[in-house]
Amino acid sequence: AMVPMLWMLSASLMPTGEASQYPPRFVPSSVTFSHYRDLFTRLNLGRYLFNSALIAVIVTGISLVINSMAGYAFAKLRFRGRDRTFRILSLGLVLPVQVAMLPLFLLMKNLHLINTYWGVIIPGMASIFGIFLIRQYALSIPDDMLDAARIDGASELRIYWEVVVPGILPILATLAIWTFLATWNDFMWHLIVLSDQAHYTLPLTLPTFAG
Repeated sequence: AMVPMLWMLSASLMPTGEASQYPPRFVPSSVTFSHYRDLFTRLNLGRYLFNSALIAVIVTGISLVINSMAGYAFAKLRFRGRDRTFRILSLGLVLPVQVAMLPLFLLMKNLHLINTYWGVIIPGMASIFGIFLIRQYALSIPDDMLDAARIDGASELRIYWEVVVPGILPILATLAIWTFLATWNDFMWHLIVLSDQAHYTLPLTLPTFAG
């Protein structure tokens, strides 16, 4: 499993054309960093790395807050239409992502968010999958613990922050990793929303590096 990764690193340090020789070389004949220098100067890779990191970090941070609050509400708070609303939301899990792209694009267009960072960030700030995941995990929190906090005079926000969040940290970590990777690797939505190359993320730029 490690050999292809090591060869990829070795090939990046080879002079131009040496990586495509047959039989393939595993060790470069002479080490060169010119390819890396071109990436960050001529091809401006640093800008695309910054864009990807900025979008992925913001989406991950905001989605953790919104998804955890919504998941906790659907799991433990009692309000009219709670179960019906959750069932309707759950139906969205069976719809392909591509089905929602056209109406979502039209919505972003009406909000004048096309070709902006927010046009990429806002749709990822909450997800049905994230709400479902946290809701299922939050069901395991004992109701007696929440009732005891209410009797002691804690507000719902304080209960969420000091009781619920520590109890769901494992699923929050899982969701954070999943959301960050999904946002970092997203290609289709970024391609649809972003048209200015200065706003491009790394997945949009990598295909242009071929050759």
